[in-house]
Amino acid sequence: MLLKRSLPKIRWKSWVKPWQNVDWLLFCLPIAVSIFGGIMILSTELKQPVTDWWWHWMVAGIGVLIALFLSRIRYEVLMQWHWITYALTNFSLIAVMIAGTSAKGAQRWIPIAGFNVQPSEFAKVGMIITLAALLHRRTASTLEGVFRVLAITAIPWGLIFLQPDLATSMVFGAIVLGMLYWANANPGWLILMISPVVAAILFSISWPLSEPIILFKELSFGPLGLIWSVAMAIVGWQTLPWRRFGFGAIGAWTFNILGGELGVFAWSHILKEYQKDRLTVFMNPDHDPLGAGYHLIQSRIAIGAGEIWGWGLFKGPMTQLNFVPEQHTDFIFSAVGEEFGFIGCLLVLFVFCLICLRLLHIAQTAKDNFGSLLAIGVLSMIVFQVIVNVGMTVGLAPVAGIPLPWMSYGRSAMLTNFIALGIVESVANFRQRQKYY
Repeated sequence: MLLKRSLPKIRWKSWVKPWQNVDWLLFCLPIAVSIFGGIMILSTELKQPVTDWWWHWMVAGIGVLIALFLSRIRYEVLMQWHWITYALTNFSLIAVMIAGTSAKGAQRWIPIAGFNVQPSEFAKVGMIITLAALLHRRTASTLEGVFRVLAITAIPWGLIFLQPDLATSMVFGAIVLGMLYWANANPGWLILMISPVVAAILFSISWPLSEPIILFKELSFGPLGLIWSVAMAIVGWQTLPWRRFGFGAIGAWTFNILGGELGVFAWSHILKEYQKDRLTVFMNPDHDPLGAGYHLIQSRIAIGAGEIWGWGLFKGPMTQLNFVPEQHTDFIFSAVGEEFGFIGCLLVLFVFCLICLRLLHIAQTAKDNFGSLLAIGVLSMIVFQVIVNVGMTVGLAPVAGIPLPWMSYGRSAMLTNFIALGIVESVANFRQRQKYY
């Protein structure tokens, strides 16, 4: 009798054993966010003949199974296949340019078995694996290591930018910066890496003058850009190894001057009009209230209408009357703000904070640098997407088309996030057992 009673317990333990060290809090939180996201998608499309909410849950269920499968496979295997992963990533991005389908002025999807797959989403995980393997073998404590990472990243980043997919290329930048910082890169070098982007913006600002300073027909700059370039020259002089004769300072100054001028040129000749509108409309959405600024204005109205406690589920007038375009994808957070108010928004952000803290904990307790870098890459990806998505819905960031992880509707994005989660859970599952007091 005692033996029979003990058998189910033994079988249960043997079934759970492969996942015994998995971080279940980290695993359950994204599932809860996905369930809540499906409810909010249903709310945004309640009066429309679509079933995106059901697809959202179905893809999330597939993602959960994939994450469970990946979490019981030793993540060290990925290091052996990182060049294959890198090659497949680039091949898929090239395939999009050759045989992809276009929508909204961009060619980002490949039709597979009746579904549109977005390879740029999966490329995020591919680059995290590749960079983690590279930085595991050689840290970013030297400029040679940093340049190696940048050279490897340049090819997929360029292919994504040419689609054009400005939003995903920005996520790539966040992943690279986060992983380089974790791999002991000098913070001054990271500042210098992003400084040309800042210079490109400041070169276009004429303040405090009425017009930018024009040296030649195609060469102009604003005073703020010049001041920024001088400040970066000081950073270069302090952090770069070529201090003799001021080569580091001269190089940093030249780098920012060229970056600023290239930014002005790209703005005038390369970026498409819709990309320009997305990057600038958040500063003054009322300038084009029925065009580029419409999304942002309606989103802010919906969030503001929710006040403290919100209107209640399925009761938000802006959401139910479909005043916010693309609300089930990029602007899903506005539905949360209207129907659950300020408190609901805080709870959603609190859950994302818990997810990020668990990712950071796994990165700190991983048994090797490769696992730690994998967790940091995923953390950088999630943090950047949450900040930009929430920021753009309230008017604090450009409308960049970045989805809110596990909440926005998007099948490729959902699978990507769960694949990334499964890899991090593998790092947690196969780390050394920690003692807690």
